[in-house]
Amino acid sequence: MSYFSYLFDAANWGGQGGTGQLVLQHLEYTVVAVLLGAIVAVPLGVLIGHTGRGGFLVIGLSNAARAIPSIGLLVLIVLLLGTGFAPTVLVLAVLALPAILTATATGVAGADPDAVYAARALGMTGGQIVSRVEWPLAVPLVISGLRSATLQVVATATVAAFAAGGGLGQLLISGQRSRDYSQMLAGAVLIAALAIVLDLLIGTIGLLAARRVRPAAKTRTSAAPAPA
Repeated sequence: MSYFSYLFDAANWGGQGGTGQLVLQHLEYTVVAVLLGAIVAVPLGVLIGHTGRGGFLVIGLSNAARAIPSIGLLVLIVLLLGTGFAPTVLVLAVLALPAILTATATGVAGADPDAVYAARALGMTGGQIVSRVEWPLAVPLVISGLRSATLQVVATATVAAFAAGGGLGQLLISGQRSRDYSQMLAGAVLIAALAIVLDLLIGTIGLLAARRVRPAAKTRTSAAPAPA
């Protein structure tokens, strides 16, 4: 038996519940969960990084993320909300939040002190300092946090199958039940491939952002008058 027979069988890719649909479902879980995590984590991280307050929250969430078992959290959410798309995305968003929050808070807090000082010397408000100095300098690190969160969510989204959801986890569970190891291998290979593609995509975006942001930030800093 060829272990790649299921993966390369065109008949398995089409139709309802086919591999192609499962790939799209897995991608949908990932994108929606990371976006929800970012909606909460980015503003909160900017606030923490700018004010310097609430660092304990970042540390606490980071440590909690390492300790919370995804399956256990999924079971709890399913018991409270039932099965389906929403409970699974909620679990994945919770797991994505710490990486984005930590990266955002660290990026904003680590903005060039000279650039921040120059902005204050020009009379900029707190909001202007964030939007024109701290946030642009933090963007590459924020993208790095999104990259880490995306990889974690792609790997963990396999739990969707345990909540009567879709995604590539279905191939692993169905293959295990029927002892179809080629189906299980197909699921594992596709999850890894999806993670690699998304990692390269977000990594490229981060590289481009770093190249564009740094020169602009240096230009603004050099243009600012020296403090008396």
